[in-house]
Amino acid sequence: MEKEETVKLISSDGFEFIIDRKAAMVSQFLRNMLTSPGGFAETENGIVRFPEISTTILEKICQYFYWSRQYASGKETEFHIEPELTLELMMAANYLHT
Repeated sequence: MEKEETVKLISSDGFEFIIDRKAAMVSQFLRNMLTSPGGFAETENGIVRFPEISTTILEKICQYFYWSRQYASGKETEFHIEPELTLELMMAANYLHT
Protein backbone atom coordinates (compact mmCIF):
# COMPACT_ATOMS: atom_id res chain seq x y z
CA MET A 1 0.00 0.00 0.00
CA GLU A 2 1.18 3.48 -0.77
CA LYS A 3 1.32 6.22 1.84
CA GLU A 4 -1.76 7.97 0.41
CA GLU A 5 -3.74 4.76 0.83
CA THR A 6 -2.88 4.37 4.52
CA VAL A 7 -3.34 6.22 7.77
CA LYS A 8 -1.14 6.03 10.86
CA LEU A 9 -3.00 6.00 14.17
CA ILE A 10 -0.87 6.49 17.28
CA SER A 11 -2.08 5.39 20.72
CA SER A 12 -1.42 7.13 24.03
CA ASP A 13 1.37 4.60 24.61
CA GLY A 14 3.06 5.58 21.33
CA PHE A 15 2.19 2.39 19.46
CA GLU A 16 1.57 3.00 15.75
CA PHE A 17 -1.13 1.30 13.70
CA ILE A 18 -0.91 1.70 9.95
CA ILE A 19 -4.28 0.91 8.44
CA ASP A 20 -6.02 1.26 5.11
CA ARG A 21 -7.48 4.75 4.63
CA LYS A 22 -10.79 3.21 3.54
CA ALA A 23 -10.99 1.30 6.82
CA ALA A 24 -10.32 4.49 8.79
CA MET A 25 -13.25 6.15 7.02
CA VAL A 26 -15.60 3.92 9.05
CA SER A 27 -15.11 6.56 11.75
CA GLN A 28 -16.97 9.81 11.10
CA PHE A 29 -14.40 11.61 13.27
CA LEU A 30 -11.47 10.32 11.20
CA ARG A 31 -13.31 10.89 7.92
CA ASN A 32 -13.86 14.53 8.82
CA MET A 33 -10.29 14.97 10.04
CA LEU A 34 -8.63 13.30 7.06
CA THR A 35 -10.73 14.95 4.35
CA SER A 36 -11.04 18.44 5.79
CA PRO A 37 -10.15 21.27 3.42
CA GLY A 38 -8.81 23.31 6.35
CA GLY A 39 -5.17 22.29 5.83
CA PHE A 40 -4.85 20.38 9.10
CA ALA A 41 -1.63 18.43 9.69
CA GLU A 42 -3.62 15.17 9.91
CA THR A 43 -5.06 15.82 6.46
CA GLU A 44 -1.62 16.52 5.04
CA ASN A 45 0.42 13.72 6.61
CA GLY A 46 -2.20 11.06 7.41
CA ILE A 47 -1.08 10.72 11.04
CA VAL A 48 -3.57 10.94 13.90
CA ARG A 49 -2.52 10.85 17.56
CA PHE A 50 -4.86 9.69 20.30
CA PRO A 51 -3.45 10.82 23.66
CA GLU A 52 -6.47 9.41 25.50
CA ILE A 53 -6.77 5.98 23.80
CA SER A 54 -4.58 3.07 24.93
CA THR A 55 -2.88 0.65 22.58
CA THR A 56 -5.25 -2.19 23.53
CA ILE A 57 -8.34 -0.13 22.77
CA LEU A 58 -6.96 1.41 19.57
CA GLU A 59 -6.03 -2.05 18.31
CA LYS A 60 -9.59 -3.25 18.90
CA ILE A 61 -10.94 -0.17 17.14
CA CYS A 62 -8.73 -0.86 14.11
CA GLN A 63 -10.00 -4.44 14.07
CA TYR A 64 -13.54 -3.10 14.16
CA PHE A 65 -12.89 -0.80 11.18
CA TYR A 66 -11.89 -3.80 9.05
CA TRP A 67 -14.71 -5.95 10.40
CA SER A 68 -17.25 -3.21 9.66
CA ARG A 69 -16.13 -2.97 6.04
CA GLN A 70 -16.44 -6.75 5.64
CA TYR A 71 -19.87 -6.76 7.29
CA ALA A 72 -21.07 -3.92 5.04
CA SER A 73 -20.02 -5.93 1.99
CA GLY A 74 -22.20 -8.85 3.06
CA LYS A 75 -19.81 -11.03 5.05
CA GLU A 76 -21.69 -11.64 8.28
CA THR A 77 -19.33 -12.66 11.05
CA GLU A 78 -19.25 -11.96 14.75
CA PHE A 79 -17.08 -9.28 16.30
CA HIS A 80 -15.91 -10.43 19.70
CA ILE A 81 -15.33 -7.88 22.47
CA GLU A 82 -13.70 -8.94 25.71
CA PRO A 83 -15.97 -7.93 28.64
CA GLU A 84 -13.15 -6.11 30.46
CA LEU A 85 -12.71 -3.78 27.44
CA THR A 86 -16.37 -2.91 26.99
CA LEU A 87 -16.60 0.38 28.89
CA GLU A 88 -13.35 1.85 27.59
CA LEU A 89 -14.15 0.68 24.06
CA MET A 90 -17.61 2.24 24.16
CA MET A 91 -16.14 5.58 25.26
CA ALA A 92 -13.56 5.51 22.45
CA ALA A 93 -16.19 4.48 19.88
CA ASN A 94 -18.40 7.36 20.98
CA TYR A 95 -15.48 9.80 20.65
CA LEU A 96 -14.69 8.50 17.16
CA HIS A 97 -18.36 8.42 16.07
CA THR A 98 -17.98 4.78 15.17
